[in-house]
Amino acid sequence: MMRLPFGILHDISRVIGREATGRNSSYPEPLHQLEEFEINIPEEWYFLNVFERQYGESHPFFYASRFMEALKIAKNESKFVFVYLHSPDHPLTPSFCHETLCSELAVQFLDANFVSWGAVASRGEGLEMAMALRVTSFPFCAVVAPATGKSIAVLQKVEGPVSPEALVEILQRTLEEQGSAFRLSITAEEEVIRENRRLREEQDKAYLAALQKDKEKEEVLSATERRRKPNDENLSRKPAQKHTLEQMKEVPKETPMPKEASIEAQKTRLLIRFPNGTKKEQKFTSTDTIRSIYKYIDSLEIPGVGSYQLISNFPRKVYGHEQLDMTLREAGLHPNAALFLELIS
Repeated sequence: MMRLPFGILHDISRVIGREATGRNSSYPEPLHQLEEFEINIPEEWYFLNVFERQYGESHPFFYASRFMEALKIAKNESKFVFVYLHSPDHPLTPSFCHETLCSELAVQFLDANFVSWGAVASRGEGLEMAMALRVTSFPFCAVVAPATGKSIAVLQKVEGPVSPEALVEILQRTLEEQGSAFRLSITAEEEVIRENRRLREEQDKAYLAALQKDKEKEEVLSATERRRKPNDENLSRKPAQKHTLEQMKEVPKETPMPKEASIEAQKTRLLIRFPNGTKKEQKFTSTDTIRSIYKYIDSLEIPGVGSYQLISNFPRKVYGHEQLDMTLREAGLHPNAALFLELIS
């Protein structure tokens, strides 16, 4: 199985369609008879019109959509995409189209089990697909599956002429061998995405709860400060006491902050959330460095925690190797903050 990033297919934008103007002939029309027809045909109708003019309308149902839309349809229907890249000038193309692709056996099997999509391999979206799938010979077919994330999976490639029975056998084997395994991998990836989303939501909730707790503390302090102000004003209205000459000559000095209050003002409270849901609250000083947090976490020896980095949200910021010697005050983590431990795979 080969995976291709969506970026390779970014410029693929051709739309294919179906038009009932072709004639049912047993042999391809000479290419010079198609030249005038091709001049005025819109790009989005090119593949099916050329195909039906040469081989008639009895063929698998090719979805009239862009390739990426065909992938979306396949994902919604829990099917794979059957891709056919048409090479009109190849000498093996006529026999493959007449005897294999348009056979009743292939048509019924493809329509029942796949989302079929086709393009001309020498132009537009078909050329982009031929390059992405690394086509080496014709006739060419492939089974492609939509994958989670920004990628697609190429499950099977069929290059060269094959009989209808051989084509159906290859496709059937691909469904049996790759189908269940691929769907299990998709389910696992989707579960990881859901778990990551749940973890982010819990982290955000914990962060907001910490903010709310800090806000409540600030409100209590503000209320205490408001009650203290009237007493200060009453003291200011008392008659000034007489001072001795020596006292008047003294230079006023600031009252030093009590040692306990100074230490308390330097404390930094951190709420650390681990991938397994565990939360730890630890106090540091504002002059401690980011390295101190890493040392504290390593000392806990929590199972399942290997390589990791510390992050904060709102806005998201990573505290990694370059920030190890930064103090908590410089990092904006003082007086309190919520950090999340993000594993590095």
